[in-house]
Amino acid sequence: MSKYRDGYEFYCEMCERYGLEPISFRYYVLQLSQKQLSAYNMQAKQLGI
Repeated sequence: MSKYRDGYEFYCEMCERYGLEPISFRYYVLQLSQKQLSAYNMQAKQLGI
């Protein structure tokens, strides 16, 4: 879950940079594509998380 949080924090930084209001973390995770979720999960397995 920490990788999702890292991605969300980057997203929030970009929103702040461009003056946008970020969506909630829960909604952010719900909006990830299956491809993105699979990539995060594969990376987590490789890291032993």
